[in-house]
Amino acid sequence: MSPTERTKGEMTDSSGKADPAGGRPRVVVEDATIGYDKRTISDRLSVAIPDGSFTAIIGPNGCGKSTLLRALARVLTPSTGAVLLDGKEISSYKSKEVARRLGLLPQSSLAPDGIRVADLVARGRAPYQNLIHQWRPSDEDAVAAALAATRLTELSGRLVDELSGGQRQRVWVAMLLAQDTPIMLLDEPTTFLDIAHQYELMELFRTFHDEGKTIVCVLHDLNQAARYADHLIVMRDGRIITTGTPHDVITADLVEDVFGLRALVAPDPVTGTPSVIPLDPRTATVRPVEPHDADPNHVSPLPRRQESTR
Repeated sequence: MSPTERTKGEMTDSSGKADPAGGRPRVVVEDATIGYDKRTISDRLSVAIPDGSFTAIIGPNGCGKSTLLRALARVLTPSTGAVLLDGKEISSYKSKEVARRLGLLPQSSLAPDGIRVADLVARGRAPYQNLIHQWRPSDEDAVAAALAATRLTELSGRLVDELSGGQRQRVWVAMLLAQDTPIMLLDEPTTFLDIAHQYELMELFRTFHDEGKTIVCVLHDLNQAARYADHLIVMRDGRIITTGTPHDVITADLVEDVFGLRALVAPDPVTGTPSVIPLDPRTATVRPVEPHDADPNHVSPLPRRQESTR
């Protein structure tokens, strides 16, 4: 059975976990046309998110990556086709039912004025609140665990507005973690962060994945996508060009075809995952790789500065 064929009668339990007997991915896009108002971004798009994967959606600017992610999160409704969550159209669920199954970290978020870190993180527990069940010890435990996992416990009493950009992003991640969903959707989570905070955040997402969560992340950095994801979705002009593992997908030909960039793809000396190295546009030659270049323990000396002959 193909991943886009519907399974009738698939059941889910109260935790939002799909019946494994269904044998199909929890999140599936079927022949969906997605866009904004009358502008179509993707036409008749079909794709499935492997359960338990760390999936990165990559592609050039404006290709429809974030549009696809918003459709997965029910922020956008396809004009035709469907997004399926646990075998049912996602539009058929109540909002809190969806929010107990998947959570979204958007590109940018604005915190209310004067709110403190712990109070913002606590808002992640909203899907579990109702007139009968208000704040419970389990909610307190979930918030405390989210603060600890994102190293924000000591900052829990601080105003969000007082924090640095990297700290604020961790607060939003903590709120998403407190929501305690098995599926996490992340829209360009490292944008505007310096390189240290980018990798700190990506390591945090890898931890969530190792703990069993399905991660779907829109990324611009191909090397980060190849290092952290185990499944890639490559998009261009609203279409899906290919899907697969980083080793199968990231090639010099694909980088040139999709991004218009001539590049060398070589193993990352630290992780062994594909690493994209742009070629110098001023020359068509590639420096031959010396034997020691493949040795991760070898450190090349800095080139000597040439004396001026003037």
